[in-house]
Amino acid sequence: MDALRIHWLQHVPFEGLGSIESWVRKKGHRLTGTRMWNAESVPSVADLDWLIVMGGPMSVADEALFHWLVAEKRFIQDCLAAGKRVLGICLGAQLVAEALGAKVAPNREPEIGWFPVRFDAAACAAEGWQMFSETLSVFHWHGDRFEIPQGATLLGQSVACDRQAFCHGRRVLGLQFHLETTEEGAKALIEHCQDELGKGPFIQAPEQMLPRPERFSRIHQVMKQVLERIEHGA
Repeated sequence: MDALRIHWLQHVPFEGLGSIESWVRKKGHRLTGTRMWNAESVPSVADLDWLIVMGGPMSVADEALFHWLVAEKRFIQDCLAAGKRVLGICLGAQLVAEALGAKVAPNREPEIGWFPVRFDAAACAAEGWQMFSETLSVFHWHGDRFEIPQGATLLGQSVACDRQAFCHGRRVLGLQFHLETTEEGAKALIEHCQDELGKGPFIQAPEQMLPRPERFSRIHQVMKQVLERIEHGA
């Protein structure tokens, strides 16, 4: 396969690509990015094959606070319209869902830490996402949720949030949870988003999130399979 031109959108300095970056480098794909908070311009849609939209502590509705959200939303819509590969993670998935016409609103409870997602095995198999087992323990850090866009397929849900993953066609995937997060990335979230670590039935303490490094290895293996599936684009 020829090298793909992968572009990613970053919303805060402390949320990077995690395990995605090492996969891209190993594959030899070209990687570029836009730091949205730093008033950087997005590229031409024609100059990329694959868009990755990452997470962040802001809401999709925070355009008055983060003016760059307006241009970012337009760019995501343009990439979708052009049939590009698109992967949205957490806030990124919410932005992709909104770009496809779905609503995004606060979830009934914040979900932070390691919690299982139950996948619809039949739907995942039919849409080509067989790497998702029926139940998978994944890393979460979100307070909002997306509705499922018209024409998209719901793939998974958790006790705290009934909208955890969707696909739209063969090239677009939105994940409310994080498969890419490294232990270092989790520590950075804990450091920079301590104000979100209040009391709640689905909020874990830092000491619950960080032990057992094998959990990170497990989600990275699934992330690799997801990326390879999107890489082939069909």
